[in-house]
Amino acid sequence: MPDLIVIGGGIAGSSLSYLAARAGLRVTLIDAAQARASDVPSALLNPVRGQGGRVEARALEGLRYTWALLAALEEAGYPVPHGRSGVLRPVPDPATQAKWSARLPAGLPHRWREPQELSEVGLGPAWHAVLELPEGGWLDGAALCRALRAASGALTLRAQVARWDARTVTLAGGELLEARRVVFCGGSWGSSRAGLPGVHRRGSLLRLARPLSPVPVSFGAYAAPARAGGVLGATFEAPTDTYRDDPLPLHSLAWLLDKQAALFGHHGGELTGVWTASRLGGGLRFGPQTDGSYALSGLGSKGFLLGPLLASELLRLMLPFE
Repeated sequence: MPDLIVIGGGIAGSSLSYLAARAGLRVTLIDAAQARASDVPSALLNPVRGQGGRVEARALEGLRYTWALLAALEEAGYPVPHGRSGVLRPVPDPATQAKWSARLPAGLPHRWREPQELSEVGLGPAWHAVLELPEGGWLDGAALCRALRAASGALTLRAQVARWDARTVTLAGGELLEARRVVFCGGSWGSSRAGLPGVHRRGSLLRLARPLSPVPVSFGAYAAPARAGGVLGATFEAPTDTYRDDPLPLHSLAWLLDKQAALFGHHGGELTGVWTASRLGGGLRFGPQTDGSYALSGLGSKGFLLGPLLASELLRLMLPFE
């Protein structure tokens, strides 16, 4: 019997499986491999969020934890494509700059730059100033999750879960599995199947033959390098109360291209594909649940920024095992 069954193979479940295995626990990971938002080809590690310039209370701690995790994986022979290149956040006017400046914590490394200083980025003419976050960057989300699962050595079952409680998991085919602890780390797809509440919001990105900028740039939408080429993406579709698997609407494609024009002043870039997925938000589910199981779910767009850090804290919360 394993010590731990983890349900869900996105960034939360993969991180928890890896950390638990390194702590000496026997781990079984159950992953349906369906609609994982964590499989994003290029995710930003960006501590200053949204157009309002909000900073999560533990953003810098989470950022550094994720970078350290990538370094440990690479040392162990599991390299993950990434760029610890910083992130650029252009702002359109002095009022936005002032609002963001007031929200920046003293401990967060940053500096304001003039757009003309960044000729290699090629920003459009409409920007007033650019916030440079030197500890940010981008990573290949799918590659990170694969590396975590592989490095964990956990037994991975490709299966769908019908139900679970503190010590048992019933698969969709009726098979019953037992463990000393059960943790739900499902995202939008898994939570909808389980009937759990949440806010589901689809995000999409365009795959490009070449990156629009050598450094990630973000305001409204983001442009970033990727393992192959680059991406232009955003989370902008209307939220829903359940998972939906809709194709990318044409108006959304036009919206993304307009955001590219706003960032860089042009619509250029050779399109090679489209990637889309649904993120789960509406409140973090963390820690013990009423049925005795545990959960780490509902990270929304902050999965790579906070997910590994929270997985480490959840593991400490669960230990020692009975």
